[in-house]
Amino acid sequence: MLIVMHAGASADQVRAVEERIRALGFQAHTIAGTERVAIAVTGNRVPIDPAEFESLPGVREAVRVTKPYRLVSRESRPADSVVEVGGRPIGGGGVCVIAGPCAIESEMQALTIARIVAQGGADFFRGGAFKPRTSPYSFQGLGIEGLRILGRVRRETGLPVITEAVDEESMALVEEFADAVQIGARNMQNFALLKRAGKSRLPVFLKRGLSATLEELLMAAEYVFSEGNRRVFLCERGVRTFADHSRNTLDLAIIPSVKALSHLPILVDPSHGTGRRDKVLPLALAAVAAGADGVMIEVHHEPHKALSDGPQAILPEQFSTLMRDIRELARLVGRERKSVPAS
Repeated sequence: MLIVMHAGASADQVRAVEERIRALGFQAHTIAGTERVAIAVTGNRVPIDPAEFESLPGVREAVRVTKPYRLVSRESRPADSVVEVGGRPIGGGGVCVIAGPCAIESEMQALTIARIVAQGGADFFRGGAFKPRTSPYSFQGLGIEGLRILGRVRRETGLPVITEAVDEESMALVEEFADAVQIGARNMQNFALLKRAGKSRLPVFLKRGLSATLEELLMAAEYVFSEGNRRVFLCERGVRTFADHSRNTLDLAIIPSVKALSHLPILVDPSHGTGRRDKVLPLALAAVAAGADGVMIEVHHEPHKALSDGPQAILPEQFSTLMRDIRELARLVGRERKSVPAS
């Protein structure tokens, strides 16, 4: 249920509604909008009678939420959310770019790529310190040393950094060094990790699972929201299908679908979505044209030497071309490429 307060409702009236919700054994999640406050109710196993709240002072209406993902749905928040990462906004009509290598391999490698993407106009730097891999014999990341390198990248370039946590232990380490934590595709339904992310002070970058439906993705975001962390942005990174012309099938149809059902920003990762360097640029532009709030691109100056996902990492000159094309396309479709202050 969503309880919508009158525009002039006082803080005491909002607090009285919250207390009434808790007295009934439910959880109250207050959502402050630009014009009025709404309070989402969770924890109820059966529908609640709107009359429980509509007679309380300051309440405009009590609306039953029909979606199982109550807090991330458009019903609970009609306006688009803007998530601030390191002082820079994701969502709100702009197009952001997250760029960097798949994995942090060394300080020299990370700083070289970071300088390239910073000069090219990227908004955020990505790089994996912990790498969940299909094979136990593949490079698993540098761990804590990789996080320290990410800290040096931030200090030198000024770019906020985003990196993945693979379990609750690595989550605590990521919180020390990063500006946002990524929950990867393989962990999208790791519910213990999602709950831990919900208690984190960091924004959460949630990637769609390898075979996850739209509802499953939104329910994963709901896990994070339900624990109190409202700073979540989503990522489409391709799903498994019968197609063999790319590593995965990039599902751009999910972009307008997410925007119809949820207020969360959604980005697209055409690098993992295709697995092939020659397909990254056209599908990144397609994502922007389809309404994505940004793209995440893997870049490497020596992809033939990369320890992880070299074939999908674009070269520095390709990144420069992509940034130019994104700026032109964003302007063409009435979007803003340049970062603006978050609301």
